Amino acid sequence: QVQLVESGGGLVQVGGSLRLSCAASGRTFSSYAIAWFRQAPGKEREFVASITSSGGRTYYGDLVKGRFTISRDNAKNMVYLQMNSLKPEDTAVYSCAAGLYSGSYDESYHYWGQGTQVTVSS
Repeated sequence: QVQLVESGGGLVQVGGSLRLSCAASGRTFSSYAIAWFRQAPGKEREFVASITSSGGRTYYGDLVKGRFTISRDNAKNMVYLQMNSLKPEDTAVYSCAAGLYSGSYDESYHYWGQGTQVTVSS
């Protein structure tokens, strides 16, 4: 079992940057793919990015490609999401999730964090 805790959210101006962190507990963390999803009020949950268990491959949603970077440090049980060139439409609650496969469907992930709010002001 894996427990996930996100941090690093906050208020940032348009064009700014934030780095989200996802801290995981459990000895099997390095066996899991990790993804970031986001959900804005009144909208469906949206895939942001994912990374394979080894960190060798990464995947991004079309709306964040080129602006966001996902990475992980298995020695520290941490996953990061570096977000640059932020836009108002990036405002959402961002959650990290762990699963056996690094797909873009939330059904693929079994463990979820509680989320962290990101607000981009114009």
